[in-house]
Amino acid sequence: MTDSPLCYSCQPGQERAKRILRRALERRRLPHGLLFRGPQGVGKHSFARGLAAALLCKEGDGVEACGECSSCRKIVGGNHPDFIVIHPDKGGIKIARIRQLIEELGYPPYEADIRVVLVRDVHTMRREAANALLKTLEEPLAGNILILTADNARPLLPTVVSRCQVVPFTLLSRAETLKVLQTAGLDARQVHLLGFLANGSPGLAMAYHQAGVVDIWTEVIDFFVHRSGQGDSTTGQLLQIAEKAATLKEELPLLLAFLQLWLRGLLLKTDEIEDIVGIKSAPASWDREKLSANLDAVLRAERELARNCNRTLVCEVLFFSLQ
Repeated sequence: MTDSPLCYSCQPGQERAKRILRRALERRRLPHGLLFRGPQGVGKHSFARGLAAALLCKEGDGVEACGECSSCRKIVGGNHPDFIVIHPDKGGIKIARIRQLIEELGYPPYEADIRVVLVRDVHTMRREAANALLKTLEEPLAGNILILTADNARPLLPTVVSRCQVVPFTLLSRAETLKVLQTAGLDARQVHLLGFLANGSPGLAMAYHQAGVVDIWTEVIDFFVHRSGQGDSTTGQLLQIAEKAATLKEELPLLLAFLQLWLRGLLLKTDEIEDIVGIKSAPASWDREKLSANLDAVLRAERELARNCNRTLVCEVLFFSLQ
């Protein structure tokens, strides 16, 4: 069904991956080991779930899942006994979990004719765990399909790669990225900004959204454009915004990059600045000299963050400098 969340071929982009999977399913020649390799946040895990659904579906055609049968409902609910998903722990995938998996693979599937195992982010796997998994890939147990996902920028054991069929994933186009974001329940402004942030990776953009980057950016802009310079009453509000910005942690440099883009665009009077950061106006009191000073303040804040200075203090000094 084209409207099913389990329809991997309905997802925007990744046409080559779709062709490889459909051809293998149509010919009933799916290898026992697949490696989905590509950038972070481009749909590898969604594709893997869709493939698992197609393989386990009771009513589908063997190429796509129906999205409605009891098997599909269990996959959507995350409780299908024959679809095992292994997530990395804090320190990566450990050998104990792989040994447990190998033991599970020795038993027959519970409901279906096959069992599908998704091992996410195998680039986090420790060497001893990778070697244990390698033995399973070299001597596969009947009735089991293993799907591995990995970031293509991270090294993997060559022997693991050689035992799998590699399915390449790529960054999405801007149009494809926006299509994904538009289905995530975001408003038009959030979709616009996150589409720029995504750089072809909707998953990464959603991580920024969940971290609050867009919300804090909107609050920062609203303050400086509409409320800055209204006296002491705004001091407390500015401190609150600085505190919120400091909570971004790894995403804070992204907020500063947005500020840079905005200030540079205002200095250069670029029409495209609104397309990038969502606004092209500046406070009335910001002349070119003030804009230049503010840009220097942002660059200074970036250097201080790189030296691991206190984030809250850096944000407070920066935002008060921008007034």
